Amino acid sequence: MSEVDRKDLEAKGFYKLSWVQRFGFASGDLAQNLIYQTVASQLMFFCTDVYILGGDRSRAAGIASTLMLIVRFVDMVWDPIVGAFIDKNHPRWGKYRSYLIIGGIPLTVFSALTFWNKFAPSVPYIYITYILLSLSYTLVNVPYGAINSSLTRDNDEITMLTSLRMWCANIGCFFVYTLLFLFIAIVGGTSIPWDMILFNLFGNIPNLCIVPFMPAIKNLIGKKNMFYVFLTVAVCGNAILYIASRMNANDWWYRIGNLIKSTGVCVATGYQWALVPEVISYGEWKTGRRISAIVNAITGLFFKAGFALGGAIPGWIIQASGYVSPPAGESTLPKDPMAWFTTLSIYFVIGFIILVFCFTQTKERVVMEEGQTNSVKVSDFWTEFTRNPPLVVVSLFFIVSFVMQNISNTSNNYLMNDLYKQKSSAQEAIRWTVCVIPAILAIVCMIIISRYSLTDEKIEKINKEIEERNAAKDSA
Repeated sequence: MSEVDRKDLEAKGFYKLSWVQRFGFASGDLAQNLIYQTVASQLMFFCTDVYILGGDRSRAAGIASTLMLIVRFVDMVWDPIVGAFIDKNHPRWGKYRSYLIIGGIPLTVFSALTFWNKFAPSVPYIYITYILLSLSYTLVNVPYGAINSSLTRDNDEITMLTSLRMWCANIGCFFVYTLLFLFIAIVGGTSIPWDMILFNLFGNIPNLCIVPFMPAIKNLIGKKNMFYVFLTVAVCGNAILYIASRMNANDWWYRIGNLIKSTGVCVATGYQWALVPEVISYGEWKTGRRISAIVNAITGLFFKAGFALGGAIPGWIIQASGYVSPPAGESTLPKDPMAWFTTLSIYFVIGFIILVFCFTQTKERVVMEEGQTNSVKVSDFWTEFTRNPPLVVVSLFFIVSFVMQNISNTSNNYLMNDLYKQKSSAQEAIRWTVCVIPAILAIVCMIIISRYSLTDEKIEKINKEIEERNAAKDSA
């Protein structure tokens, strides 16, 4: 491509980014996974087995599940307000990236306080800190998602950004799921739970090795077919895990099952983020306004609702089954409260430092003109949702896919924590939350994504029409 052609494309919003800029943006997901993924995946186990929420081991899971659901009702009010506020304003550090710092500081502080055992087993303390944590996370996650669509209109570039973003996110998952219990055990001076670590290691291998090839896979088999194929792979992995658990098979069968399941889940839940800039462009094409933060607030609400339900459902099922948390001395996993607080605080601080790096490497280029922002209002949250059919499909996919992902991630701790010492009803409940329910939800995801109407060709046509319309407006 000649320099003249490149500048012409950039003038229309089709920017090409440097590798430093790409990794700078992608590092934001590494940071958020070190913070929020840690909270989302470990809070239930922390409440039931470390903090003993409410002081009763047999009721802690139910109390924690109710907490997660209540916080999502708070988000239903908070997220539209944040999305509209961000789209209406232009902070001097950057329209979206400013909030990586503004929201990152309280997110780091309240995340650490949520895992502080000082007031155990107080229920109000966990409620207050977790609600403030969730409000702070919205201030980071909504604008971060909007940065993606503000960097460029180039669909290939967006696919590359999404792949790198998911790869960095999965590095964060590697530290959360594979190494967290290793570090907690070392800090607490307890025995290292190698079975759990190896189980999660096999689950993270696909995240690190396959996600970078998502663009090539999509080009080879097509966008929808990629979802169908890999969600089917996830169902097969869940089936292997269930059979291995029922038969009390060798640990290697657990690891192989988790490897296969994660291969399917990582691609399906990874590439879904590339659909968000597409529905933003579709909305701009229909209305003339590029309300990126509003759209990301919508998908963010469904994403967080999925994470919350994925964390809450296992708690309700496990409590109803008669699960009782084993005392620390009888547990395979480390439960020293100060070791948990120290290790997780280090994770959160490192996450914030990486957020600062992301802030320095991102620059918004494709955003609403300042004159258009005055018309943005909170009601746009629901208006955009109802008039943008592809957004409805993506939002529904988000909530179901994240329930599928997090219900399994939350329950893995119970699967690998001396499962056979629990009564038979509790064992079967854990198998259902780890294997059966996620497999059913994977099938539901396939049905939902079949309704997505934006092909790559249609998106390219939409983006070109938007730029032609903007060019005509400027020349007039």
